[in-house]
Amino acid sequence: MTFPNIKLILAREVRDQLRDRRTLFMIFVLPLLLYPLLGMGFFQVSQFMQEKPSRVIVVGAGEVDRFPRLFDGDEFASELFTFPDDQRLLDVTVAPNEPGAGEPGSLEMREAAWRAVESGRYDAALYFPSDFTQRLDAFREALRGRQPVVLLCEEGDTAALAAGELSLAVPSPEIIHNTASEKSDIAEMRLARVLRRWSERVGADNLAIGGLPPSAARPFALESADVAYETPHRGAARWSKILPMMLVLWAMTGAFYPAVDLCAGEKERGTLETLLCSPALRTEIVLGKLLTIMLFSAATALLNLLSLGLTGAVVLSQIEGFGAPPVLAVFWLGAALLPVAALFSALCLALAAFARSTKEGQYYLMPLMLVTMPLSVLPMAPGVELTLGNALIPITGVVLLLRSALEGHYWQTLQFAPPVIAVTFACCLLAIRWAVEQFNTEEVLFRESERFDLAAWLRRLVRQRQPTPTAAAAVVCGVLILLARFFLGAAVGPPRDLAGLVRSVAVTQVVVIAGPALLLALLVTSDRARTLLLRQPATWWTMPAAALLALMLHPAMNILQRVVVQLYPMSESVKDALGPVERVIADAPLGLLVLVIALLPAVCEELAFRGFMLSGFLRTGSKWRAIACTAVFFGLAHGVLQQSLIASLVGVVIGYIAVQSGSLLPAVVYHLMNNTLAVAGGRITPETLDRFPALAAVLSGGPGGYVFHWQVVLAGGFAAVLLLGWFARLCHPEWPEVELSGAVPRRLAQEG
Repeated sequence: MTFPNIKLILAREVRDQLRDRRTLFMIFVLPLLLYPLLGMGFFQVSQFMQEKPSRVIVVGAGEVDRFPRLFDGDEFASELFTFPDDQRLLDVTVAPNEPGAGEPGSLEMREAAWRAVESGRYDAALYFPSDFTQRLDAFREALRGRQPVVLLCEEGDTAALAAGELSLAVPSPEIIHNTASEKSDIAEMRLARVLRRWSERVGADNLAIGGLPPSAARPFALESADVAYETPHRGAARWSKILPMMLVLWAMTGAFYPAVDLCAGEKERGTLETLLCSPALRTEIVLGKLLTIMLFSAATALLNLLSLGLTGAVVLSQIEGFGAPPVLAVFWLGAALLPVAALFSALCLALAAFARSTKEGQYYLMPLMLVTMPLSVLPMAPGVELTLGNALIPITGVVLLLRSALEGHYWQTLQFAPPVIAVTFACCLLAIRWAVEQFNTEEVLFRESERFDLAAWLRRLVRQRQPTPTAAAAVVCGVLILLARFFLGAAVGPPRDLAGLVRSVAVTQVVVIAGPALLLALLVTSDRARTLLLRQPATWWTMPAAALLALMLHPAMNILQRVVVQLYPMSESVKDALGPVERVIADAPLGLLVLVIALLPAVCEELAFRGFMLSGFLRTGSKWRAIACTAVFFGLAHGVLQQSLIASLVGVVIGYIAVQSGSLLPAVVYHLMNNTLAVAGGRITPETLDRFPALAAVLSGGPGGYVFHWQVVLAGGFAAVLLLGWFARLCHPEWPEVELSGAVPRRLAQEG
């Protein structure tokens, strides 16, 4: 690989992109015009955002104005509003006491007000009960008859005082509104503010009647001081959520369209073959195109951020709580721009290489956005902070790190910068490698456009069955399992007793997990035994070796599970949902739990994930890609995040065992042993350790469960490494799909 070839390809691609007027407009012109136009539009649209009055009817008011006044003519009293202009936002109608409607505040008048709000004639109604004024008068008379010392009664008289006040309780006014109408909700909010201030004024008068000053209810006023008011970080909390997210989204958008044009567009124009026939290696071609896409991605993100910052400094700085963007935002965003642009450029390049045409390539933007948007929006959620666990999440860690830097928390930024940089760098390398593999695969580069016919596809799928499923069939199987698992869990809920636990696990494993895999194997494959890996392993020693490997890895997995829970603590809602299930498991017989929770999932899940899905993903030509994809689906099938992370790692080990042994049986044995150890570990208590001294020699109990001694963890890890090395030396059956797909890349590598 030589840099001059990469430089030539970079110059060629940049020159081609700069000749496209649409590209120039999207990258250089649109960002400079978009945000100023949006700012101008904001001022224009704000003229139509005027608040309109809420129509309110007051029922049963009677003589409430004998207390601190509530009305001023046909409006609420002006002193009940924080701002005088708010008085016009309530269009008040005081209902008269009509003949035949009963006394003021009667139930008949309440029902009439209810119907008026329900029909939409009024946005809300304020209803005073019929005895409101009388009970309030009685309450005040009781206050006048008491001496101030009574309010400071001994502890023994508290119950009597409370009982006396309870008999003089004043009925509450009622706001009648309709939550199905936004206008009614706004009217209810405005009425509540007015009544709250009126209630405070009534309370102040009551204190004066009882011989106490009004300040007794509020002896002090709360004041706040903003330490960032005179600093460059004023308003940074809001900008720190906007700017990093915009950086990610515009870097992705700026990389996608050039990538589609450089790959799928060249396929349509017929110029890709000429480039592939040149002396440049495939890796050099990929790096040249990657640098081109990175250049346009960074330019798009940079110009959009500059335009947004300048517009925000003029427009948003006029809004309370917003200031101009921090000056140091230029440095922090610029430092993050290169790795973010590299990551999305490599992803978009690989996706665009897979597309048959420009139109098809544009469709791939949606799944990329569906994955990126939650990761970039998650840091905007309340309570999400920069921790070690969040720093290890791709994209999310970058956004949180930038948010911390923009808010001025530099020590926190430096503390978590290494894990964020490491994760981002690893993701960039994997994305670049994926793009290189796409260009090294002839069947990907020269996929022909075809018209999709569902009926013809189904007929071909059934009539022209292949021995093993395709990767697309494996993805369909995984998606069906995840959807069925989600809807079943939402419809049924957690089990409450042992019988419910057995039914839930049986239905989930047999119907939801094993069912789709067995059905698809029957419909789309001709060799079911090969598809499900139901054959003799490379050697029968793999069976005890798999069980021993699970035993040796269990101490390390136990420590890893604790680390995961420490990084990503379970929320209280998840703990409450899992509580009934854990109590049922704690009271169930151990033998039944091994059968239901260990053996049944070991068989059903292995048939689905290491059987059907692994066979399908092996058609991609890479056993490690097949193992990783299967492990991801296996982890997602476990509903809880902490379980999903551990299950994904366990799935990698089980997938490796299945591939190396060429059989599903060692995978089932490992899965069974792993689940059995987890079930048995849940029964370990301090009393168990006292009863079995040998068990206490390898682990110790605690409030969070049992913990293995570090010597046991190291010894088990060393033994596991030796066992994995033994599996790596197995003479397993060759996978024809892997050998065939790997022939071309090996030949190209040799030629390079």
